[in-house]
Amino acid sequence: MRLTQGTFSFLPDLSDAQISRQLDYCLSRGWAVGIEHTDDPHPRNTYWEMFGNPMFDLRDAAGIMTEINACRRTFPREYIRVTAFDSTHGTESVVLSFIVNRPENEPGFRLVRTEGEGRKISYAIESYAAQAKPEGMRY
Repeated sequence: MRLTQGTFSFLPDLSDAQISRQLDYCLSRGWAVGIEHTDDPHPRNTYWEMFGNPMFDLRDAAGIMTEINACRRTFPREYIRVTAFDSTHGTESVVLSFIVNRPENEPGFRLVRTEGEGRKISYAIESYAAQAKPEGMRY
């Protein structure tokens, strides 16, 4: 199963050169860039862990790539995404996000069906990453 979240999720993984070009685009628009990671990419898990603070004052894609590579070394078996923030409306709004690292084996999701009173059927999506195994050992 391939996780499809973010702007380029249906394309093949971006190379570092392509990531760098996207970062150049973000910086040319004046957007701040942040790096986030998670081992549980459930679609409703929108708040991933930050890897450092968003880089509001950095204007060089090479510096951001250095941080991305540091995050990859620290969390090689997790999802890592880049988020770009636009502050022109007085608040920080995410205007672009894309995944730059995936675990070797993506666990995927399963559909859980529950039958309730009066033949009511409920469905939920459950991440295989949320199994009872400890963090870092779920895959």
